[in-house]
Amino acid sequence: MIKHQRDILLTPIVTEKTTALKNTNNIYTFKVNINANKVEIQKVVEELFHVVVLDVNTIKQRGKVKRLGRYSGKRADWKKAYIKLKDGDTIADFEA
Repeated sequence: MIKHQRDILLTPIVTEKTTALKNTNNIYTFKVNINANKVEIQKVVEELFHVVVLDVNTIKQRGKVKRLGRYSGKRADWKKAYIKLKDGDTIADFEA
């Protein structure tokens, strides 16, 4: 069980694709704890940003295998959450 809100939402993801999703469909993207579930993510976003969450979709991203000469290693796996908000709701941290 995750105890604190800061342990669930790690960082917002701001790319061209996520900015387009935000502008067209009101979907925000966050990097979240790999053990967090959709219900926990929804509760944290609603409490932190005072918005109404309509839907949460999550994706587990596998870490890439990287090489440096004869040595190889693997980046950590991580989880991404797409959060759809009610029309009219926004998250101020994403606004430029």
